[in-house]
Amino acid sequence: MKHQDSETRRVFGKVKWFDPVKGFGFVVSDDGGPDILLHANVLRNFGQSSVADAARIELSVQETERGIQAIDVYRIEPPEAPEGAPLADFEGIDPEIMRAAPLEPARVKWFDKAKGFGFANVFGGSQDIFIHIEVLRRSGLADLQPGEAIAVRVIEGKRGQMATEVCAWESATPS
Repeated sequence: MKHQDSETRRVFGKVKWFDPVKGFGFVVSDDGGPDILLHANVLRNFGQSSVADAARIELSVQETERGIQAIDVYRIEPPEAPEGAPLADFEGIDPEIMRAAPLEPARVKWFDKAKGFGFANVFGGSQDIFIHIEVLRRSGLADLQPGEAIAVRVIEGKRGQMATEVCAWESATPS
């Protein structure tokens, strides 16, 4: 809810943690100060159901009686990829081929964060697309919900169809 009497300001920061099951998480502002509450509804208004820990984020925030809260999300950048080798599943695959794959509309079949993977289907298709948790994290997301609309870049990998990138559907479609 937006309060008319409280001033809003734009903040740049990093996601400290976000738990889609609890429905909230916290952001640490680049300018310091108390943690900023990020509610799941604010994230959903941006078009995502989750966000990866350590992702860079641009928000509009507001001081409330319960502390500083995010009221709008403007931009999310995935966390910096760790140094080292790419996922073993992508070894030997030209990075240009992965980047050139078109974003395709898909729906999440299931995703198990504890197992570290899940599957989606491109709209109109029945073939499962494997989604690894590390691909999700590098895409700036932390979890996926069954039935969630997403956009994926898909390549033919060692295990069949594999996502190389996952985006929230709303952020992949022109407004």
